[in-house]
Amino acid sequence: MKVWGRKDSTNVKKVLWCADELGLDVEHQPLGGRYGGLDEPVYREMNPNGLIPCLQDGDLVLWESNAIVRYLGAQYGAGRVYASDPKRRAGADKWMDWASTTLVGAYKDWFINRVRQTAETRDSAAMERGLRFLREQLAVADQALASQPYLSGDDFGMGDIPLGCLSYPWFELDDQRPDLPHLEAWYHRLAERPAYRHRVMIEIT
Repeated sequence: MKVWGRKDSTNVKKVLWCADELGLDVEHQPLGGRYGGLDEPVYREMNPNGLIPCLQDGDLVLWESNAIVRYLGAQYGAGRVYASDPKRRAGADKWMDWASTTLVGAYKDWFINRVRQTAETRDSAAMERGLRFLREQLAVADQALASQPYLSGDDFGMGDIPLGCLSYPWFELDDQRPDLPHLEAWYHRLAERPAYRHRVMIEIT
């Protein structure tokens, strides 16, 4: 099994974290960003979008991070990362897609300006707009976590992975955050997991 993509990419983190949770032996090939290589013909043949991550597992080549996480869970973690009960699995699917659609645009506005831009190049209005939206929407997750320990339900699962990857910078950067105690407790539960510390809690770039 091989995964292409730079390890500090949020979407690559999802895949590597999931693989570690499942104890999978994965060869990791850095690609994209400072490593380049996204336009190489060999890679474009695997992923015509020229994005990361990309997974090869035997004769299967798969791109899109959430699809890869779902595949790894179904193939290697049924009943663990990937719930066997369709209703529980649908709940996890909901949170995966929510984090990757509802949140990610605002998250990029905040994160890219906060971390990757200088004071001179920063779009402060976009950063503040993204921050405001995140504060509002993360209250939705906080409310859900008031009645269950994980977004996936009673146990950790794939529904926790996308937001878990976004949450590390959110909690570790020194921005003023609203008081969301259930979300913060959930984050600390994730931080106790060795795979999360190894794959997600790395240098923020």
